[in-house]
Amino acid sequence: MLAKRVDSLEASPTLAMGKKAKDMIADGIDVVNLSQGEPDFNTPDNIGRAARIAIKDHLTDSYTATNGLVELKNAVVAAAKRDYNVSLLTDQVVITTGAKLALYALMQILVDPGDLVITSAPFWVSYSEQVKLAGGSFKAIVSSDPQFKLTIDDLSKLEEKPKVVILNTPNNPSGAVYSKNELESIISWTKTNDVYLILDEIYGKLVYGDTVFHSGLSLESLVNSKMIIINGVSKAYAMTGWRIGWAIADVSMTHAMTKILGHLTSNPTVVAQYAAIEALNGQQKSVETMRKSFESRLNFLYRDLSEIDNISIPFKPSGSFYIFFKIDSKFMKKNNFKNTNEISMALLSEEKLAIPSGEGFGMPGYLRLSYAKSEAELIEAVKRLKHFFS
Repeated sequence: MLAKRVDSLEASPTLAMGKKAKDMIADGIDVVNLSQGEPDFNTPDNIGRAARIAIKDHLTDSYTATNGLVELKNAVVAAAKRDYNVSLLTDQVVITTGAKLALYALMQILVDPGDLVITSAPFWVSYSEQVKLAGGSFKAIVSSDPQFKLTIDDLSKLEEKPKVVILNTPNNPSGAVYSKNELESIISWTKTNDVYLILDEIYGKLVYGDTVFHSGLSLESLVNSKMIIINGVSKAYAMTGWRIGWAIADVSMTHAMTKILGHLTSNPTVVAQYAAIEALNGQQKSVETMRKSFESRLNFLYRDLSEIDNISIPFKPSGSFYIFFKIDSKFMKKNNFKNTNEISMALLSEEKLAIPSGEGFGMPGYLRLSYAKSEAELIEAVKRLKHFFS
């Protein structure tokens, strides 16, 4: 008999949908796969070269420190200074096998059985399951904010004080970006109420239009603080497969995370660490090139999706690379769909279009579309959506 904790877990809906779509593609089926947050760009050449040099020079043959190469932690520190004019210590940085593992380790060091962890819906699919694995209680607040952002009003209405608040800005799946004032208010609330605050900033370099991204690093010192910053190279540098992320926090938390990580991975893959060093220290033009391309895709996709019957987009996203759109309830009832899970599966079987449902993100009635794909694939996706919903 398997452990009870496994029975309580939900499989990642985005990974499950992505696998099914890839299996269909492998079988020769013409599937447009918009299920996963994976840039369609290749990892920039300078990053690949750095990895090959590290292998050639046998820099990758041995263990590193559990919390990562000093050179990579120094690169994170230098990037924080360059991007936000913030000075950090290398001991405040923990390198992990992807930002997902940084979040998992955080839940393990912060959450005891019964502790409450809150975020806003919609939320990234793994937050809830990582809290479950730590024995905590997870609550997603459906905010009255028009962009689904967590507000001070939401927090003040809580009947139980949380141990941890999680904010994802820019948000996956909604694309909402918190303003400086919004972040400052929530930081102040968590400090006043002695609550840990995790800021997941993995999409921080991907914002559009007049939107300005504000990192928690620029708003609050992490020394003796209960605020933690999560980031990594996957999204901005097209390095999803390299699996390098990090946490930045007070040393009391980074030391505790290192204890946990020592029994999980020993250290992040060394060649990927050297690649990440080049990503952070090398030329940054490729990041801006990708950002501009995502913005162009967002603009035409938002326009074209807005013209499709029976779907609506609550607001134009300001960041990340997703559009989270609502399905008309009358359409669902007329076509005998009980939920958007069924619509998601119908789109895959009938239109060969892979888009995960809002249920996995804590908000039924919606679908999430990733525009981290080529323009040709997105144009074809719009055609298939029009056919399905007309």
